[in-house]
Amino acid sequence: MSKRAVILIVDDKVSNIEILSAVLEEDHEICFATSGEEAMTVAQTAMPDLILLDVLMPDVDGYEVCRRLKADPLLADIPVIFTTALGDQEAEVRGLGLGAIDYVTKPISPVIVQARVRNHIEMKQMRDQLAELTVTDALTGLGNRRRLERTLSQEVARLARTAADLSVIILDIDFFKRFNDSYGHSAGDRCIAMVGATLNRAVRRAADLAVRYGGEEFACVLPEAGHEEAMAVAHNIRDRVQALGIPHSQSDAAPYVTVSVGVATAICTPGADLSSWIRAADAQLYLAKAAGRNNVVGRVFEDRELKELQAA
Repeated sequence: MSKRAVILIVDDKVSNIEILSAVLEEDHEICFATSGEEAMTVAQTAMPDLILLDVLMPDVDGYEVCRRLKADPLLADIPVIFTTALGDQEAEVRGLGLGAIDYVTKPISPVIVQARVRNHIEMKQMRDQLAELTVTDALTGLGNRRRLERTLSQEVARLARTAADLSVIILDIDFFKRFNDSYGHSAGDRCIAMVGATLNRAVRRAADLAVRYGGEEFACVLPEAGHEEAMAVAHNIRDRVQALGIPHSQSDAAPYVTVSVGVATAICTPGADLSSWIRAADAQLYLAKAAGRNNVVGRVFEDRELKELQAA
């Protein structure tokens, strides 16, 4: 059974929310807000599939809410349909210019609202499916580098609001070139696929992300994971890869395939550069390799250190 789409209805009049809810609740999950400020909070929490947004609201009007939504990387792709008693063309043009995808006037026509909501949700789902293909690694089924960069950007922005921790893991299959040279590229592809599947099983939380970063290198993003938790995940990954027992006669680390793992944890702050976490974790991966490989090395980075990495 497919997941029901979530619709956020924003209107300062509860009676209007009740009317729209009655029209849409049979096919969709409904959440609501009665002010512009509340709308932003609910949108960030619920991550709706579509927003029905009233234009005329006190304090923060619908135009300003739409502008804020489109300026937020986490919310910018959510379709917005304006609902208003305004019927003039100028108001419609202004709303569409701010990034709204459609416009309906009140009093609403239930049939028209249902049709437009259904059509826009279907289009969003198709766009999401196409976008997912562009950020998926074909060999492992994990995310790819583009997915990593997109997720890091979103999570750094989100977690900076509460100064929460973010941990990044980077791992590399030890002496993989030797493995390819000894066993062949087909065996190398199977090895990468097996390590990818193992990584996917080791990263368990719904918010966590595992990707194939490139070649024989993988990465994980662990939002709101402290350093101890991230190190435990990293050790679990290393142990699981070892347990695969894939023969590797040309490795100096072990007679089977192993990985070296670097872990970086830091508090997210406004304006933080997402690439700093990658550089920090990569530096720890270098230390793990220098220590003889088949190792896990990680530490907590201060904001100052991340900025130094960003400037490097």
